[in-house]
Amino acid sequence: MGPVAEGAKIRNVAFDSDVLVWFFRGNDRARRFIAAVPHAGRAVSSLTVMELLQGCRSRIEVQEVKAFLSANVPAVLHPDEAVSRRAIGLLEDYGIGHGLRVVDALIAATAIELGFTLATGNAKHYRAIASLDILKFRP
Repeated sequence: MGPVAEGAKIRNVAFDSDVLVWFFRGNDRARRFIAAVPHAGRAVSSLTVMELLQGCRSRIEVQEVKAFLSANVPAVLHPDEAVSRRAIGLLEDYGIGHGLRVVDALIAATAIELGFTLATGNAKHYRAIASLDILKFRP
């Protein structure tokens, strides 16, 4: 598997938090990048939602995040036992040598287990994981 060519037809995409952070900062490339994925194929991990909420500085920002997700991302992907087991394996394989962190391992494992391509601007966090399809975002 590995990186997906830009412009390739992709059905199911899970957005990493960095892409959405760029969107909330008003980055037009992020807006176009998200819009290029058909609405029905958009998803985020529940961990991505938590990262976004953690970064909010006010109740207004919390409401903006919730409203955006409600209108633009029809699927929130929740880790289950299979995802957790996969994430543990990813940490065993890539934690020491590649610096993979817990949340990134869970996000990657969720995408792998559920058959989603991971859209991220932080491909370096995930590049060692051969079984993960990555769609690179460049802000």
